Amino acid sequence: MKTQVVMAVAFASTLAVANPVAAQDRAGWPDNFTVGTASQGGTYFAYGAGWANFVAENLGISGGAEITGGPMQNMALVHTGDLKFGLTTMGPARESMEGNSPIAPGMKMDNVCAMFPMYETPFSVTALTSSGITSISDIPDGATIGFGPAGSTSDTYFPRMMETLGVNFERRNGSWSDLGTQLQDGLIDVVAFAAGIPIPAVSQLEVQTDVNIIGMTDAEAKKVVDNFPVSEFIIPANTYQSLEKESRVVSMWNFAMANCDVPESLVYEITKLTMENNERMVSIHKAAQFSIPENYTKNKVLPWHKGAARWFNENGYTIEQSNIK
Repeated sequence: MKTQVVMAVAFASTLAVANPVAAQDRAGWPDNFTVGTASQGGTYFAYGAGWANFVAENLGISGGAEITGGPMQNMALVHTGDLKFGLTTMGPARESMEGNSPIAPGMKMDNVCAMFPMYETPFSVTALTSSGITSISDIPDGATIGFGPAGSTSDTYFPRMMETLGVNFERRNGSWSDLGTQLQDGLIDVVAFAAGIPIPAVSQLEVQTDVNIIGMTDAEAKKVVDNFPVSEFIIPANTYQSLEKESRVVSMWNFAMANCDVPESLVYEITKLTMENNERMVSIHKAAQFSIPENYTKNKVLPWHKGAARWFNENGYTIEQSNIK
């Protein structure tokens, strides 16, 4: 399911950041574009909607965001061309490219190309303070855990991680906003979040009630890293009001992607705009502090779009021809 929720119409007079794009460079450009994000209350939606508006305002075409099921569905929508752009994490991207997506089993989604690095998605657990749950080992047998939208990065990997850590649970899906409300109302015991930080739904929760933001022990983190395509990550203490000290978790990288058939000049201009204006990106969402060119090496899954690769190569970030589609 996807729902169009944001549409920004831009005019040439609003080109305040990017240099004007010559008319001859616009061959094949669409009249508008849409980026696949995820559910409301999550970082993908906030980041993607703001970024789409930023691009629209500066390139003189209309653009917006759509609510989707997250990375897996975005891979499918971008591969088929239903959406020109989308956001994905590296784990779901690899599974989709190899034909192992639960959305379309056997379909190798290989017409998807990387544009630029976004940020890391930490996997963390939130519970009400009143529950007494302060660690993963405290989660009671048979607890109801919210894992986000069906097919999302969290829903794809967090249940497996919990099983690896010996947690016995009942699974609940829904948007991050809905799951936050269910947690607050006592309808579920835990929410297992996987999203860029700070997660809007968590920030909202801790304003309304007392919550515990739960990390992993050294042993738990090592066990998960040994079994999944993630790396250790530290959530800084100043990310949330409820954190008294930094929290050890695991994370997975996110990249913006495009259908490989989108015109090279358009992807070049979008990549240039995004990579050369990090301060503006951070004003959209704090997680964008990691949306910098140096993190291009974190993509070890998707081929690069030729427009994006041209910008990176022109600016000293080498992408080999064999990795460009």
